[in-house]
Amino acid sequence: MYEESIVQLTATEEKVLAKLAELSDRCDQIERQMNDPATAANAAEITRLGREHGRLAGLVGQYRRLRQWQSQREQAESLLAEDDTDPELRELAEQEIEDLTRRGRELLEEIKGQLVMSQEASVGSVIMEIRAGTGGEEAALFARDLYEMYKRYAERRHWRLEPMSFSPTDLGGFREVIVNFRGNGVWAALVYEGGGHRVQRVPQTEAQGRIHTSAATVAVLPEPEEVEIDIKPDEVVEHVARASGPGGQNVNKVSSAIKLEHLPTGITVSMQDEKSQHKNRAKAWRVLRSRLFDFYEQKRRAQRDATRRDMIGSGDRSQRIRTYNYPQNRLTDHRINLSLYSLDRILMGDLDELVSALADYDKQQRLENL
Repeated sequence: MYEESIVQLTATEEKVLAKLAELSDRCDQIERQMNDPATAANAAEITRLGREHGRLAGLVGQYRRLRQWQSQREQAESLLAEDDTDPELRELAEQEIEDLTRRGRELLEEIKGQLVMSQEASVGSVIMEIRAGTGGEEAALFARDLYEMYKRYAERRHWRLEPMSFSPTDLGGFREVIVNFRGNGVWAALVYEGGGHRVQRVPQTEAQGRIHTSAATVAVLPEPEEVEIDIKPDEVVEHVARASGPGGQNVNKVSSAIKLEHLPTGITVSMQDEKSQHKNRAKAWRVLRSRLFDFYEQKRRAQRDATRRDMIGSGDRSQRIRTYNYPQNRLTDHRINLSLYSLDRILMGDLDELVSALADYDKQQRLENL
């Protein structure tokens, strides 16, 4: 059989190949559906199928190339099995078998990573929510520093950044920040930031130079396309009020603040940064879609595999994932027991080494739980 002839497959690789065979069949099924006149008349369904096909096409194409190489390898093996094969032809067959085996092994390794990480790679827009935790004003300053770190990282990656909501403090910190990042690989890189972040340093508000510990939480939510999540209008209650805070006469006269409440889940979103009620409503709906998408994804993952509760990037806000120790210039990620003595560079947006280590660990965990 094909699966048995790729030189000593592991149990994980056998699962990978079985899954790839399923995806190949699904790709064929989608193509048949898209060619069906009844489906072609449904624009929303065609869009959904086209998006799914796009996600699968690259991976399935590699799988089919792997099968083609295996077929060529089997043909070369059949030549070696014949007693009357010309010596020169035999030598060529042996070289071809060696080459195809090596290329097949390399491609299989590449496919394994893409299979378990493909969903993250396909999401090009996320909404990040940063909130000050324990620590008062110092926690708000830390939330601001985290925002600046991610902002610099986004600039290095050439992502587009869109501030959506800020709640500043008197000393320049943030009680809450909501920001949208959009670009290639944005979800794959930022998915690991969800959780509790702890800082150890001498606060600006500390007169005696003592080190304090404060915290902030980060939530990273994929921003779905509207067709990916269906929200019934009668399940959302909209409240309109006058915005609070600075703004002069506009605050006093115009009801521009928007609050959306999703009745089935109890999730609420408030937005008042814009003077325009229309703009606040549009932003509130974007955040609501992301929170609901994340809510249902978390629920689906929990039902599918309870053993993956400790998976990186779960977004569990109560989990302490990382410590930023300023006196030692050290960042420690507790999920993979990684310490980097380059906190100054990381705060300037140099997150590549950290993200790479988390992604490698995540890939291995996913392969083991495939």
